[in-house]
Amino acid sequence: MAAVFIHHTDTPNDYACADVPRTLRNLYTGQTRDQRWGDLGYNFLVDKCGTIYEGRAGGADRPVIGSHTIGFNQGTAGIAAIGTFGKGTPVPAAMEHAIAALAAWKLSLRGIDPTSKVRLTSTNDKSRYAKGTSAAFDAISGHRDGYATDCPGEALFARLPAIRAMAAGLQGRSPRASSGAELPTALQSLHRGSQ
Repeated sequence: MAAVFIHHTDTPNDYACADVPRTLRNLYTGQTRDQRWGDLGYNFLVDKCGTIYEGRAGGADRPVIGSHTIGFNQGTAGIAAIGTFGKGTPVPAAMEHAIAALAAWKLSLRGIDPTSKVRLTSTNDKSRYAKGTSAAFDAISGHRDGYATDCPGEALFARLPAIRAMAAGLQGRSPRASSGAELPTALQSLHRGSQ
């Protein structure tokens, strides 16, 4: 996995974290019945309390191909923030930290620095780049970087530099960093189940 694309679900923000499973069921129904994707498009979803959910089935530590960024699903993971993050909408700190920790871990599986640039090749003319075109992306990019959309919203998109820096710190790539990127606690049980 060479890169992570950050999304928002474009759903209400006034949810209680205990009610997130219902939101996930609604998203699943919309994407499987209405979009006919066979599963959730996102590899992971994160709520405002910082809880990480596995989206598309197949194993949290495996290179499961999602359906999240047209033209750039192969070799990437899609992480969706549950909510809508238009201009001026605060992004909860717990959500930001969970996204950074998850991205740090996924990118560390391939030794990728979250603050680096990566090259991806478009597989679909409907992306921002013609099929077969190679383009440079941040290792942690917004959905809009690869596809013509407002996703992940102005507020969350503006936080991506901070999320990249936090992820790099969690990988041990800054002076004040921890000793490496480990599987986020919220995903440890998923990882054990996939072994």
